Amino acid sequence: QVQLVESGGGLVQAGGSLRLSCAASGRTFSSYAMGWFRQAPVAEREFVAAISRTGLSTNYADSVKGRFTISRDNAKNTVYLQMNSLKPEDTAVYYCAADLSNRVGSWHASYDYWGQGTQVTVSS
Repeated sequence: QVQLVESGGGLVQAGGSLRLSCAASGRTFSSYAMGWFRQAPVAEREFVAAISRTGLSTNYADSVKGRFTISRDNAKNTVYLQMNSLKPEDTAVYYCAADLSNRVGSWHASYDYWGQGTQVTVSS
């Protein structure tokens, strides 16, 4: 079992920055990949970024490349999503997820455990 708790969401103006955190507990954190997804109202859940268990491999959605950075601190059992140059279209609930098979993929069904989400709102 893996428990995930997101934090760091909030309201920010367009062009601003936020850093999301996701604290994990349960299984050894360094044994699985992590991902971030987001879901806007009346929309499908969308892949944002993923990182391998070691942190050496990452994967990003085209819509966030160059603006968002995923990272992890295995000593703190935490994965981060640094979001810069935020746009109103980034407004969504952001979820972290754990992939026990370490695939670093973009398909939500690849992920085994999910957090409850944190709201990010970007005003224009």
